Amino acid sequence: MRAYTSYVAIGDSFTEGLNDPGRDGHFRGWADRVAERLAALEPDFRYANLAVRGKLLDQIVEHQVPAAIELKPDLISFCAGGNDLLRPGSDPDRMAKTFARAVRDLRGTGADVVLFTGVDPRDTPLMRRFRGRFAVFYMHIRSIADLYGCHVVDQWSMQSIRDWRAWSDDRLHMNAEGHSLVAAKVCEVLGVSSEEDWRRAWPPRERAARAAKLREDRLWLREHFIPWVGRRLRGTSSGDAVDPKRPYLEPYA
Repeated sequence: MRAYTSYVAIGDSFTEGLNDPGRDGHFRGWADRVAERLAALEPDFRYANLAVRGKLLDQIVEHQVPAAIELKPDLISFCAGGNDLLRPGSDPDRMAKTFARAVRDLRGTGADVVLFTGVDPRDTPLMRRFRGRFAVFYMHIRSIADLYGCHVVDQWSMQSIRDWRAWSDDRLHMNAEGHSLVAAKVCEVLGVSSEEDWRRAWPPRERAARAAKLREDRLWLREHFIPWVGRRLRGTSSGDAVDPKRPYLEPYA
């Protein structure tokens, strides 16, 4: 295992940590959890998180990738593209070319780079119709990782986060349980010990009554899906007025 002294996380809401409540009004998330573990192993460890919710791949590559390179860390995590794939007309092949150029630049600094596939969307009605384009993009990510010698965190194979108890009410972002499982997987990929087991087997639960499920679906449509569609129609993003929560390499505390 390499002893990491600095880590920069870049990406969108997944890496920012939605919806895992943290301190001071910020979200925690899997990246903070990984940083906490790395900090426990290295006294001089420093951490930055440049991720902002709602950002598209091109925006992350334009703004966050150069900033991460400028910080000169020895570990970088890069997860992007999920917001693009949900948009009509997105092209996973074109996206992969942009993604590959960014990975080439990140690896050119000598830093170790961690990439991610996403969760299989077959259980999510909103995203199931886009399953093919997600799969193509994630296969590209695996190929890019092989080409440039990156670590890969394969969420597609993580059965533990297919359980809805790992997700928040918006059905798009993980809750604290989900982020904890992803953090455990990242630690395993990096060769770092973790108290959490990402292969967790959830206990059985009672099947929800149809009437209760319909009420949950109506609530989700009103509070989450309709506002999301509204932002798409207006051309706005949930991250338009959001700044990175940790823009500089600082000791993790």
